[in-house]
Amino acid sequence: MKNLRITVNGTAYDVQVEELDSNAAPAPAAARPAAPAPAAKPAAPAGAAGSVAVKAPMPGTVVNVVVTAGQAVKSGDDLVFIEAMKMETPVKAPQDGTIATVEVAKGEAVDSGKVLVTMN
Repeated sequence: MKNLRITVNGTAYDVQVEELDSNAAPAPAAARPAAPAPAAKPAAPAGAAGSVAVKAPMPGTVVNVVVTAGQAVKSGDDLVFIEAMKMETPVKAPQDGTIATVEVAKGEAVDSGKVLVTMN
């Protein structure tokens, strides 16, 4: 019997897997939710490098990065463009601030929730 943790759509499940020989019938098993994950580290204080993380809203490919570290941006300014399903989607600044880091490059594949840019 092996204990495994499987994550589906962000929810972790602890499951037990039994290795069977070719003559054995599979036994029914019920998945149970995993214990809650430990609390995430608190966000950096305002003014620290990267205190605001701008994340990818969907999986796709980065087709353009229009900001650089140190650049001042206004709320709603385009930061990165992601192509998904043959459509380019702009990822916009959620607030006024300064770009602290750019975490992606043109041509990079990203998953939903990947940090693209951090801001102060």
